[in-house]
Amino acid sequence: MDNYAVEVIYSQEHWAILKEKRVKGLKIIEALNSCGFSVAVLHGSVARGDVSRDSDVDVAFLHVYPASLVKLCLEENRFTVYDVKIVQPTPKHTPKIYIYLDPFEEQCVSIPLAELEPIEIEYYKFSGYVTKEDIIANKRVKGVNKKLRLIIPTGRGHIEIPVKGNEGYVSRILEVPLEIVKDRVEALSRRLEEGHTGLFIEISVPVFEEIEHFVKKLCRENQFFRRAVAKHGLCI
Repeated sequence: MDNYAVEVIYSQEHWAILKEKRVKGLKIIEALNSCGFSVAVLHGSVARGDVSRDSDVDVAFLHVYPASLVKLCLEENRFTVYDVKIVQPTPKHTPKIYIYLDPFEEQCVSIPLAELEPIEIEYYKFSGYVTKEDIIANKRVKGVNKKLRLIIPTGRGHIEIPVKGNEGYVSRILEVPLEIVKDRVEALSRRLEEGHTGLFIEISVPVFEEIEHFVKKLCRENQFFRRAVAKHGLCI
């Protein structure tokens, strides 16, 4: 399986799980839309279709919005916010706010603290994302999963193709630069070998503290965070 393409045919249970998770994602996006936040996307396995019972429902903003207002919007739409985290995988990545909507961190809304670099937008394209309109139309998209398998949706399920050894093909079919594919192969291969994400920064925002205020406080107290985000003007 590691060296050639295979077809995966979905069971009725698989289709049911996919529908359930897409409905959850759609409800989150529609809630955000009701507050005027209109550009959130659903990304990852729920966008591609290769879900499992444990798959996350990841809704993401690709541009900057006030995190406190996004949180307030979700609460006003009867979502319970269980945790808010500042997350930065590596010093070169733009830090993001993650708002978790269940105790198991299955449903999440992420917001960049500063405008994403063009390469970071390509990361979402690499893994695959869908819009509200795509979800309503039952559209699934091509993308690469965490096991470095290219997922190509079909009417019966999907085709899986290994990314390693097929980097050029993956670059063409996903319409992302070859450098993005190579970068993701290196990062995900390291993650698979080490068995953890090794996040540069992952810290929860205290329950009763405003998110933007906590970001500035973290700038003062954490020199590593301050160095990482100074170029984005977040510590001013």
